[in-house]
Amino acid sequence: MNLPAFFENEAMKTLTLRTLPALLLAIFSGTASAAAFQLWEQNASGLGTAYAGSAAIADNASTVFFNPAGMTQLPGVQLSAGVTGVKPSYKFNNDGSTGAFLGSGGNGGDAGDWAAVPNAYMSWQLTPKLFLGLGISAPFGLATEYESDNWVGRVHSIKSEIKTVNFNPSIAYRVNDKVSLGFGVNYQKIDAELSAGLPGAAQYSRLKGDDAAWGWNAGALFTLSPAMRVGVSYRSAIDYTLEGDATTANSSTPVRADVKLPDTFILSVWQQVSDRWEAMGDLSYTRWNTLQSLNVISRNSGAQLTSESFNYDNAWRFAWGAAYKSSDALKLKFGIAYDRTPIGDAERSARVPDNDRVWFSLGGQWNTGKTGKLDLGYAYLYVKDPSIEQTKVIGGVSNTLRGSYDASAHIVGLQYSVGF
Repeated sequence: MNLPAFFENEAMKTLTLRTLPALLLAIFSGTASAAAFQLWEQNASGLGTAYAGSAAIADNASTVFFNPAGMTQLPGVQLSAGVTGVKPSYKFNNDGSTGAFLGSGGNGGDAGDWAAVPNAYMSWQLTPKLFLGLGISAPFGLATEYESDNWVGRVHSIKSEIKTVNFNPSIAYRVNDKVSLGFGVNYQKIDAELSAGLPGAAQYSRLKGDDAAWGWNAGALFTLSPAMRVGVSYRSAIDYTLEGDATTANSSTPVRADVKLPDTFILSVWQQVSDRWEAMGDLSYTRWNTLQSLNVISRNSGAQLTSESFNYDNAWRFAWGAAYKSSDALKLKFGIAYDRTPIGDAERSARVPDNDRVWFSLGGQWNTGKTGKLDLGYAYLYVKDPSIEQTKVIGGVSNTLRGSYDASAHIVGLQYSVGF
């Protein structure tokens, strides 16, 4: 029997549907900039301190994302816009992969590449106590693509590209000199294109899907003294129903899948230590246990086609940073963070070679006065080398990708903020 032809003609649709959960999983499973899929790069001004104090600093309009209550620290109209460039690196080292349909094109090169994460924010003081804001950001993202379509792990992954846009209108109220409260709604859109190889040198499966859903965020800011603030914030879980088509060279199947993005809690502190020094800290907690399984449904028949387990754990992130005011115009920043992945060794995939990471950050702020502030930041992410032993069963034939990754990331960011 001609085995590749057999799979092409008899099992290709089944294969596409069996691999669809893994494709959709990539949407919610990683980017090199943070553990799992989260993007912390919602401004460049916080990059220099590894985003320590994110819910308490409130020094520009990007506080709309991290803690809307921070708008009460911003008089008049404030605008802030920027972009961060993220360059993850995933280099696979094969260590005895076995099974059928292994590609012959090597280890796939570097599956990471540069990606831009833009943002824009506005806050507006309506009265001495009431503030409105709007944020546009990209909270989640993924961009991995192996350099060869025929690399050794082609049936596990070739390309994963996820883009999100989040619109976040917000309101804040200053209760008194000590307490401020904030609330926002989030309208978030996801677009995905994910592909993997099939039996046969020229065969592939590709998923394109999208959805939009609503969530909310809230926060409180406590001014304990003129030199110390504590912020707490919460971003809700968001439920999605992804709809799209799973296609091969010869077929197309309309499908949907319900997934729930996890919620996140942040506790931050900011302190003016002296005339020149500031210190800040951050503790965040993301409830990844909302991602336990994924059910894929046919939009034609309504029948469940397959189910796949996630078994993600909840995860913590710790950050500490400091800033030094060397002159009235120049402020220097540095920070360090530990970002724990929720993905265990058994759940790690070729699409998401994720592991625990440490951030090392530097930055600077140039304050030009009436014409605004310019922030520049850089971070290097040291990622503990992820090992992988991922098995797929394709038409009854097992394929195991076995090896490890050299993983790391560079992040650079630029932010401009101005008030009127």
